[in-house]
Amino acid sequence: MGVRREVLGDAHVDRAGAGTTELTADFQDLITRYAWGDIWSRPGLARRERSVAVLTALIALGHHEELAMHLRAALRNGLTVDEVREVILQSAVYCGVPAANTAFRIANDVYGEA
Repeated sequence: MGVRREVLGDAHVDRAGAGTTELTADFQDLITRYAWGDIWSRPGLARRERSVAVLTALIALGHHEELAMHLRAALRNGLTVDEVREVILQSAVYCGVPAANTAFRIANDVYGEA
C-alpha cells in the first residue's frame, strides 16, 4: 500500500478504498498486491521509467481515465511536464496522432496551461 500511496497520492488511494464494495474488494486487493506490491516495487526500473512505460501504454490503449491519474503520478515520480510532453509526442509516432491528441487534451486538463 505504501508504494501505491507514494505514486498516486493519499487522496486517490483513500477515494479508491472508500469506493470499494463487496463486488470490487477482491480486485482492489489484487491491484494493491500485484501492481503496487510486486511490479511497482521491483528494482529493475526506477519509478520515472515505470511512469514513462505506463503513460505510453495508457495512451496506446486509450485508457483515458487512468491516464489522468498517471499524469499526476508522473510528476510525483520525478518527471517534468516537459518530459511528459516528450512522452506524448513520442507516442504520436507509435500509438497514433489521435491517441496523442487526446493525451495532450487530458494532460492540459491535468496540468493546466503548463
